[in-house]
Amino acid sequence: MSKPSSPALNRRTVFAGAGAVGALAAAASVLPGQPAATPASTTAAKPAQGGGYRLSEHVKQYYASART
Repeated sequence: MSKPSSPALNRRTVFAGAGAVGALAAAASVLPGQPAATPASTTAAKPAQGGGYRLSEHVKQYYASART
């Protein structure tokens, strides 16, 4: 049998490539540039009635059906 003309991927080649990609990603995250996307509002507005949970008719119907 003859050897293939192109080098075969072996474990060392794959791990070296993965390490290089990981190092580039880590360096790119540290470099200064555009700031990371931040949420539009860090403090959410409080609901007028307090907790945000309301016992509406469809919720009451669900609880009634779950009891039976």
